Formats: sequence, C-alpha cells, structure tokens
Amino acid sequence: MSDSFTGPAALRIDGAEHAAEVRLSGRFEPVEGRWRWAGRTSDATITEAFHRGAREITVRIGDRPERPARLGEPDPWGGIRLTGEGPPPWGVSSADAPDR
Repeated sequence: MSDSFTGPAALRIDGAEHAAEVRLSGRFEPVEGRWRWAGRTSDATITEAFHRGAREITVRIGDRPERPARLGEPDPWGGIRLTGEGPPPWGVSSADAPDR
C-alpha cells in the first residue's frame, strides 16, 4: 500500500461509470484528523463532462469503496484535476490511515 496511486480507476460521472487512468496522491492531515488527496486524469470523457458543467464524481479503484471527489480546472495539457477528502480510494500505507 502506498500514499500514491497511478493506474486504472472507475469514475462515476453523470450517473455512468467510466474507466480512466488516474494519477493520485494523498496525505493525512493530523490537525484535521482526515486525509486529503488529489491528482489528475487526462481522459477525454471526463474533460468533456467538466466542460458541460460536471463537478462531482466518485472514484473507485479495484474492489475498494467509491470515494467522492470534485473536478477542478484543466491543466495546460488538457488533464482535469481531481480532489477528495477522507479516506483515499486506494490502499494507503500510513499508520494514520483511518480506514485500514
């Protein structure tokens, strides 16, 4: 398990699940007592949904539970930022992870 993940994920947006590649990393914020995680996807379907106004999605990696995330502004290369709070959608190695 790691504090980052790069690979395939299932993103649920506008009620439909879509397979996409993601790059995510996160950290546990001890003062807040929760995880914050973020990353990017360059998937064209997600980019199109963002431009149509979609902002809320869920991210699922493997057989782990779906986690809510928010879409952010595109980067100069066309990728879309994903941000989330709470347990990340991948397994984490930190001893502070609340959902091991």
